[in-house]
Amino acid sequence: MNGAESLVRTLVDSGVEVCFANPGTSEMHFVGALDRIEGMRPVLGLFEGVVTGAADGYARMTGKPAATLLHLGPGLANGLANLHNARKVPVPMVNIIGDHASAHQGFDAPLTSDVAAFARPVSHWVHSSRNARSVAADAARAVQAARNAPGQIASLILPADTAWLAADRPAAPLPVLGPASVSDSAVAQSVAALRAGGPVAFLLRGEALRGRALAAAGRIAAKTGARLICDTFVPRVERGAGRIRVERLPYRPGPAIEFLEGTQTLILVGAQAPIAFFAYPGQPSELTPPGCRPLVLAFPHEDGTGALEALAEAIGASAPGRASPHEPPALPADGPVTAEGIMRIAGHFLPENAIISDETISSGFPFYPLNETAAPHDSLQLSGGAIGDGMPVATGAAIACPDRKVVSLQADGSAMYTLQSLWTQAREKLDVTTVIYANRAYKVLMDEVAGVGLGSVGPRGQSMFDIGNPDLDWVKLAEGMGVEAVRAESHAALADAFKAAMGQRGPRLIEAVL
Repeated sequence: MNGAESLVRTLVDSGVEVCFANPGTSEMHFVGALDRIEGMRPVLGLFEGVVTGAADGYARMTGKPAATLLHLGPGLANGLANLHNARKVPVPMVNIIGDHASAHQGFDAPLTSDVAAFARPVSHWVHSSRNARSVAADAARAVQAARNAPGQIASLILPADTAWLAADRPAAPLPVLGPASVSDSAVAQSVAALRAGGPVAFLLRGEALRGRALAAAGRIAAKTGARLICDTFVPRVERGAGRIRVERLPYRPGPAIEFLEGTQTLILVGAQAPIAFFAYPGQPSELTPPGCRPLVLAFPHEDGTGALEALAEAIGASAPGRASPHEPPALPADGPVTAEGIMRIAGHFLPENAIISDETISSGFPFYPLNETAAPHDSLQLSGGAIGDGMPVATGAAIACPDRKVVSLQADGSAMYTLQSLWTQAREKLDVTTVIYANRAYKVLMDEVAGVGLGSVGPRGQSMFDIGNPDLDWVKLAEGMGVEAVRAESHAALADAFKAAMGQRGPRLIEAVL
């Protein structure tokens, strides 16, 4: 048994079942081990940002870490943006990053780099294996670190010789630290805030937006009149018919502060007090309104579900919360495609238990409430702000949940960062329907011009936001990667194409021309 085999066996024994990979020379022995050892599914991505983003989507839907396999420092660097997003979620993930053999590192070969320095800003745990016999134990520690609540990015650097030299055996799985219990005093101070009589809102994130936790939050809201709010971008939220409605914090500072105005206590469950995405001249970074007291019921590493259930019991909130009815949005009138029309069509035909990966950026945000009464579904959003995660996250979610329809609502500008996701979807025959918002622009940047106080920009500046001239042809791009695609220039054509895609399996792309 060599080091790579001991590594793969340890990962499998520790519950890691999928490896999203883009390997190179230094990872060949790991590839060989994948070929010989049962229990881990290898999934090839043609760009490392697809690999890391897919591992993120997989973890969001399973709660378990996938492995990634990345080629030295440059390969890791290609995946950094979506590792940043994953770290901000946070999700469990185990990165296996190849490096030059120990004796070769001193020669400063072309691909030599400081791999640990690349990994550290996007990882909670970083370690480099010293020899082949330590690799298995290192792998067990990496999985343990990744799975500790609320989920962490663990990066294990594997010099090539530690993979090819002899090892002893795989290592046994290590115990995992689950979410910590919330103290009675934390529950008591929230009870006191609710009984004080002033306006209270809950800011929910993580597990608080799903299952039992969301149901308990709904009971509390029904009993007390408290508002339920989530961050502007959350990793995963259960929405649609039968689910408790949660308001979404506006993106920009002014509207966000106005949205929270009058709130006296903001109870945080798995979330931090709200802050602006960017600094704007003359506007605050902290969005908690004056006079509002943030109060922590559960930190991200604590048991938010247990805390909300204990709070509901303490205040006698036993009646079910108000759930959304099943009233899919009406189809738009025929005519040129609009952003609102796309969201209406998606919500109207969305099948039950679907997963939406939403990277619509500015185009979709105003129409997010339309799907509140669509069929029950999960919504996955751009949690770290680094664009280019929508299609990779959809890919990983489809690997995680092969029996669920995945819909990727995707802005065209950010889609170009990771369009290689389509190839992986085709190869793995994933049930993903991608709708491209083809507005031929970085529209969010057009909106930001006024926000930062610039006023306006001239033709040369505008050219930095325009991604036409030439127009991207998403039908040809998708078909070139093996994905069936159509273009829709009217609401009627889009509705026909989307309805057909919902009735079939396999990857499809619809270019919705705005």
